[in-house]
This record gives sequence, C-alpha cells and structure tokens, in this order.
Amino acid sequence: MKSTATNLNEYLVALPSDRREVLERIRTVILKNLDPGYEEGMQYGMIGYYVPHRIYPAGYHCDPKEPLPFASLASQKNHMAIYLMCIYGSEEHAKWFQDAWLATGRKLDMGKSCVRFKKLEDVALDVVGEAIRRVPVKAFIAHYEAALKMTRK
Repeated sequence: MKSTATNLNEYLVALPSDRREVLERIRTVILKNLDPGYEEGMQYGMIGYYVPHRIYPAGYHCDPKEPLPFASLASQKNHMAIYLMCIYGSEEHAKWFQDAWLATGRKLDMGKSCVRFKKLEDVALDVVGEAIRRVPVKAFIAHYEAALKMTRK
C-alpha cells in the first residue's frame, strides 16, 4: 500500500503503533549498518535508502530523476516488507542472505528482493544488518552498472 507521506516522520506517524515499532526497530538496524554514502528518505511511497544524485548523478535507469534505490522498508496491506536491491541480481549475495536467514530458524518469505513479514520476531535482524553492511556504496554502484551493461547486450 503506497503511502502519500512526504517525509519519514509523516510516514511513521500514520502507521498503527505495532507496525511503527517494528519498522523503527528494523530502521535502527539498517541505519547502524548503512554505509555513510547512502541517504535515507521517502522513495516510491516507502522509507528508502538510496545513492543520492550527488554521488551517482545518473540516478535510477527506470526514472533518472530518482536516486538509485538500495533498500526500502514498507507497511503493506497484509504484511510489512524489506526490499533489498543489494541482493537482487547478485546470486552470491542472495544465496548468502537466504542461507544466513534460514540458519536462524526463521521462515523466509521472499521474492526477488522483497522479504515479507508480519511481526518483528519473524525478522532475522542480524542478517538484515549484515546484508546492508556488506554492500558499500561504491560496490553497489559497480554491481549496478555491470548489471545494466549485461541487460543492454
């Protein structure tokens, strides 16, 4: 469910308190592990973590006016989700993430980059933190540009 909030505080205040608490806990883990080159803000109606235009002027190829998305947090209609673009398109990182998550004994409800959950106990916070920490801005941009070259061939 896409939010029309224009800033993080507005987004969080609009959530039911139980969901706000969950997303704030995950947000804390992300911020603790996030490379300082990324920025946090609203993107695509979600809490977004992205490579700002001052670092990557080309922006996101689907919409160059948008900064390059790295990760997002969202409260959807029937679940909450973490979107990890840092594992999308990287078989090695995706495999590490899935194996590490499952090693915690938690169920993994995952799409290509989306991890869906209903409560905080469903989330392997340490794995999320490590997934974020493992991909500094320069590495993410390099991977992104390599992936773009592959799709254009």
